[in-house]
Amino acid sequence: MFIQVLQGHTHDAEGLRAQLEDWVGKQSEAAAGWLGMTTGVSADNEFIAVVRFEDEAAARRNSERVEQGEWWQATERLFDGPVDFHDYAHTDLLLGGGSDAAGFVQLIQGEYTGEISPALSDEDAAALSMLRPEVIGGTVGWDDGGHFTQTVYFTSEEDARTGERAMAENADARAMMEAWQASITEVRYFDLQDPLMA
Repeated sequence: MFIQVLQGHTHDAEGLRAQLEDWVGKQSEAAAGWLGMTTGVSADNEFIAVVRFEDEAAARRNSERVEQGEWWQATERLFDGPVDFHDYAHTDLLLGGGSDAAGFVQLIQGEYTGEISPALSDEDAAALSMLRPEVIGGTVGWDDGGHFTQTVYFTSEEDARTGERAMAENADARAMMEAWQASITEVRYFDLQDPLMA
């Protein structure tokens, strides 16, 4: 799987959502190799889209379609400034991947240190599943330059906050998260309270 993330500040969250819904309805079938996407706008109007493709070649073919170019030209006007793109050839799934049943999605971005990936080990993922039943899936993508984006899917924001508090009170859970956090820097969090999944 190949993940492409695009993000930027927007002045028209509703307009962006309409554009994305229009793309899914009219263009998704023509985008060979497109697997799905998770998008949303954070409280500070940062729009983020996590788009999944079968591989990098499929993402490139989609970008080169005339219809895609025309759609992007109209969509780009809804941003206040430049849009950042991150391409991740290295990807991993958490608990089977994203879930359209999520009522709340949190993205974590940053830099990972060393040569290890920012993905959780199978052992840590299993432990997380036991400790945080409200976590119903996730993806992580990272590049060779050290940048990563992790997308975590929750049943609801209320459940996510309850789980955070419970995890903070569990010594084993704290140790697991501290070890993971020690391998990442420049961390930013984006909460999508009204995510759009397709």
